[in-house]
Amino acid sequence: MSVSLKERVLKAQSEGDIASLYVLEQEAHDTFDETTLSGYYANILDLALERLTETLEAARTMNMNEVQDFATVRALYEYAVEHYSAGQKDDAAALFEVLAGISDDEKFSKATALHMSAAREGMSLDDFINKMADIDATQAAGTFYISAFQESAQALLEKI
Repeated sequence: MSVSLKERVLKAQSEGDIASLYVLEQEAHDTFDETTLSGYYANILDLALERLTETLEAARTMNMNEVQDFATVRALYEYAVEHYSAGQKDDAAALFEVLAGISDDEKFSKATALHMSAAREGMSLDDFINKMADIDATQAAGTFYISAFQESAQALLEKI
């Protein structure tokens, strides 16, 4: 492992700088073994959960134009998707509900509310992606989250 990468990762970790850890992500993938990489992502999640707690205690929303808030929301979204992917639909729904309420970005909040509803309805992540999501439009939008949906998602949207 490159000493400079290790130093940059440790500096970002000690400063609680989730955004910098995401900037170093590709280099970490190229350098770290699977165990170290798993620890790298666990650290991002720990920092994100810490920032979430601070945000909830302060009764504020996360500003998606602020780099650390954006990176925190991204990490928490990835955590929710991991739960969803693992079939832990109730946990995923709860996490998506928190995400929908904590962001100042209306489009993100509506999208995560749709994720939440699908998980609560018992829909698998694969079915959500195949039947509700518009992956091509999401990729074109360049968002880190599923942000575009098929017409079939309308019924679920009306339940929100």
